[in-house]
Amino acid sequence: MIIQEVTVINKAGLHTRPAAAVVKLASRFKSDFFIEMQGVEINAKSIIGVMSLAAPKGTRLTLKLDGEDAQEAARQLAEFFEQGFGEQ
Repeated sequence: MIIQEVTVINKAGLHTRPAAAVVKLASRFKSDFFIEMQGVEINAKSIIGVMSLAAPKGTRLTLKLDGEDAQEAARQLAEFFEQGFGEQ
């Protein structure tokens, strides 16, 4: 299992468009993917789950990936967060 922390850096936070993009990216991989925020863990391949986080700018999230392609999935997802979901 890979556990990695990321920070939401875009101004609008993890709103609908980036939530959908996170789910779309995560769904490319076979690995299980969960996001934890303040003790709440959601399935990151579920748009409802990701949107329910409503994580504002500055929020620290823990990404948890487990499976055969978890390493590459973690790399790509962390990079997507670091790029502010393309909204910088």
